[in-house]
Amino acid sequence: MTLEAYADTIIPGEKRDPTDRAVAGEVSGGGAVASGAVELMLTPEGGLAGTLDSLAEGLNEHARHYTARIGLDPDPTVPPFVALAFADRVALAQELLAPGHPEQELWVALAMFSAMAWDTGAHMSTSDALASGHPGLTSMGFMPPESDGVWRFPRFSYGRALAAIHPRTTPRGDPQ
Repeated sequence: MTLEAYADTIIPGEKRDPTDRAVAGEVSGGGAVASGAVELMLTPEGGLAGTLDSLAEGLNEHARHYTARIGLDPDPTVPPFVALAFADRVALAQELLAPGHPEQELWVALAMFSAMAWDTGAHMSTSDALASGHPGLTSMGFMPPESDGVWRFPRFSYGRALAAIHPRTTPRGDPQ
């Protein structure tokens, strides 16, 4: 729940159901959690999977100090970071991500996984992400592949060709 709450703080989304405590529900549509941020954090390729329990405990420890410092009485039935109101989650994240914070690199790395999940669906194939209605890719208008599963771009994104196709490029677009 703590990692979901942090991911939702970085890229907010709507609650999955009325009882959802990790996702604050500050916006409509799917955010980092619905985009698979925690799944991405858990991939062995990302290098964070073995540290996630420690990172969650660290977030909760920072939340305990934050609530004591500003005089909040958090709900003891959920982890301390999850118990924070969204505005307080944002305020604490801003502190942790600020230049000069001694643990900034840890919290930036964790935040990047939330952004990568939303921006790219990096934990799954792009085709599968689009087929499942991935919130980030669909919000950005990422075009699906053609019916044969291949991406072709008949219109140039800049409105013109930026370079001629190399003469040894294969029909699949690979260099020879």
